[in-house]
Order: sequence, then structure tokens, then C-alpha cells
Amino acid sequence: MKTLIIIPSRMSAKRLPGKPLLKINGVSIISHVYKKAVKANIGEVFVAAEDQEIIDDVRYNGGQAILTSNRHETGTDRIYEALEKINQKDVDLIMNLQGDEPMIDAADLINLNNQMIKNKSKIGTIASNISETKVYDDKNIVKVTTKETLNKSNFPEAINFSRKLKIDTKNSYYHVGIYCYHFETLKDFVNFKQSTNELKNKLEQLRALDNNIKINVALTNSPPIGVDTMEDYVAIKKLMEYKS
Repeated sequence: MKTLIIIPSRMSAKRLPGKPLLKINGVSIISHVYKKAVKANIGEVFVAAEDQEIIDDVRYNGGQAILTSNRHETGTDRIYEALEKINQKDVDLIMNLQGDEPMIDAADLINLNNQMIKNKSKIGTIASNISETKVYDDKNIVKVTTKETLNKSNFPEAINFSRKLKIDTKNSYYHVGIYCYHFETLKDFVNFKQSTNELKNKLEQLRALDNNIKINVALTNSPPIGVDTMEDYVAIKKLMEYKS
């Protein structure tokens, strides 16, 4: 099966505008993510962005980038436009990788891709164990509950995605916002109207569940640290520069 990785990106993030081009070790965050995706070696990688500055940066660092509309409601709509522009007819799976997680482990991308193929899933995502109880009440951290307890080899269905959750909720995990779609499922997904649940919780994955599309979940060792605030950026910068 053929997989494409598409990384949606934009300069106008509410909490940290311009974050894709913030530098770590002299390289932008978006280009670090691109390089991690290439390292996974599961298919061609593209950045989909509404800003020419991002396109120029990715290309300067040797990557492929597609300029998209600035009118998209979600990152998934952006990757679908990019997919249409790439126009490769034999694509089976499309992985939507977050552009603000430069510490993502390539092994998690490989595992997600393998699980999608093995289980013939429509949509797949990843999650990690919750190590701190404060996560349950943090609305900025999305939680997922699954039908079965996650382990390294299984790929159970998600029951729900939530911003807040009771501490004793069974089979609940820290959701990592990376998705892999079967091509036909992605096409259906972007043509569905945003659901009431999705709009209320500001979680687009609920659109899939509300339309009876199953989402399967793979386990990762630890959640990658996303860059949402200047504090996040400073912390990740220190960590990555120390490791190098």
C-alpha cells in the first residue's frame, strides 16, 4: 500500500503566531517535523501551508511543500486540498502529521502505518499513557477512551475524545493529534458538515465518530511535546539543543 505524509502548517496560530518558523539548532520547527517524517520512510512527505514563508523555508531545507488556501476551517481540509494538488492517483493512506511536534518519534509513525495496513482501518491515531492526574482536567490536552486497554501490539477502537475527563475513567489516554486516513475515508470526511459535537468541543475527530466512522488507536511510549506557547518553545529548544 502507498502512503503519503502531509503536514498542515500556518503562521497564524492563536497562542503562538509564527511558530512554524521558530528556530531550534538553526532549523525551523516545521522543517524539523518534515525531517522526522522523512526518517520514518513510509512514503513521500509534503508540507501544506497557507503562507509563502513556510513554503520557502521547507523548500530551502530540501523539502516538498504545497501552497493552500487560507480559508480552511481545519487542518484536515488543508491536507485534502494539498492531496488534490499533488494528484497521485494510487495513494491508499494519508498521514496527517502535526507541524508543531519536532520531537515526534519516527517509530510511532511507522507503527501507525503498519497497524492501518494490518487491520484495514479507516482512520487511525496514537495515544500515550497518562502519567499525571492534572492532565484529566486540562482542557488543552485531549484525552481518548478506548474499548480495550492499549498495549504495544493492539489497535482498539476509540469510544470518545474529550477535553476534560474523570480521573477514574477506564481505558483513558493522552491523545496525540496524528491521524492516518484511508483515502476514501478522508474524501468522505471532508465532505461531511462539521458536527454539533465537533463544534462544541472544538475536536474535528468527533465528526468521524458522529458519522459512524471508526477510529483505531495505537500506543506510543510517551507523548511528543507540542509547541503551543513560548514556554513550550523554550523548553523544547533547550532539550533538543542539549541532545544535539
